[in-house]
Amino acid sequence: MTLSDGPTVHTVRRPDDTAGPVALDDARITLLGMFLEAHAGLTREVERRLDRDAGLSLQWFEVLLRLVRTPGHRLRMSDLAAQTTLTASGLTRAVDRLEGAGLVRREACPSDRRGAFAVLTDEGRTRVVAAVPQHLTHIDELLGRFSAEELTFVESILRRLRSATNPDAERASACPPEAADTATD
Repeated sequence: MTLSDGPTVHTVRRPDDTAGPVALDDARITLLGMFLEAHAGLTREVERRLDRDAGLSLQWFEVLLRLVRTPGHRLRMSDLAAQTTLTASGLTRAVDRLEGAGLVRREACPSDRRGAFAVLTDEGRTRVVAAVPQHLTHIDELLGRFSAEELTFVESILRRLRSATNPDAERASACPPEAADTATD
């Protein structure tokens, strides 16, 4: 990969001095840094707005949204973890809190005694469906400065980046057979 914003200005020598200077102004470092800063800013703004307008944390909204968009409104915990920004233990804690709030429940997996499903409750569905219109307004406010073509391009890049860095999320996005078999909607 080659990115160039012009000549490299800042260089330092490697500690072992074996491979020549290190370019501190490399455009790849800048690109990744800008991506991470934009992610942090978007996360902070979306979190603040969801809490203010829907009474949901971004973490809860993300879990509830994944469940409401899945046939049967249920996912294996492992698939749900792969589709969210949560670790398996982080998801377990989040589902514990969501279950305590009456927004999800756990069900045993009939084909795997060790596995469990997170299942959206009626109250969970009501809360997430009520939050979506305001969330779409938030998205428009945050991303409205970009054209439809620019957003489509960014989406395609992000899908490729996700596939390269988090292939489990892409695999888990396919409807699990157990959820499809038991879908009642």
